[in-house]
Amino acid sequence: LGLPVPPGFTITTEVCNAYYANGRAYPDGLEADVVAALDHIGRITGRRFGDPSKLLLVSVRSGARASMPGMMDTVLNLGLNDETVVALAADSGDARFAYDSYRRFIQMYSDVVMGLDHEVFEEILEDQKAGLGHELDTELTAAEWQGVISLYKAKVE
Repeated sequence: LGLPVPPGFTITTEVCNAYYANGRAYPDGLEADVVAALDHIGRITGRRFGDPSKLLLVSVRSGARASMPGMMDTVLNLGLNDETVVALAADSGDARFAYDSYRRFIQMYSDVVMGLDHEVFEEILEDQKAGLGHELDTELTAAEWQGVISLYKAKVE
């Protein structure tokens, strides 16, 4: 088809099985393997995970041996934080996009990894939009997204 496919790597279900079999401890060597895989992606893309000057963001998608559409969790924009979001805004030329991406990361990470109810974040967003007189997410400015992010972070802490 000729479609561009971004580079990536897979952590197998065997790693997940080992994690649970070993009292929720990561298998030896996993961290080094992940760092090496991120470095490999960085060499291909010219970017580095955690480096604001050459920001590499990744998505984490769960999987299973059998296809289960709509049932698997995803965390997008892993690598965004208070420092790197500024770099994304500058790199993309769109601060609104950058801060919206950051709030989405906080919401997904809090739900998928930390187990917080995603509805809590939806309520915060809806309250903010109502208070600002907005109906749509696309109406929020970069500064308004920063306000939402502050409220999200306060909820997580």
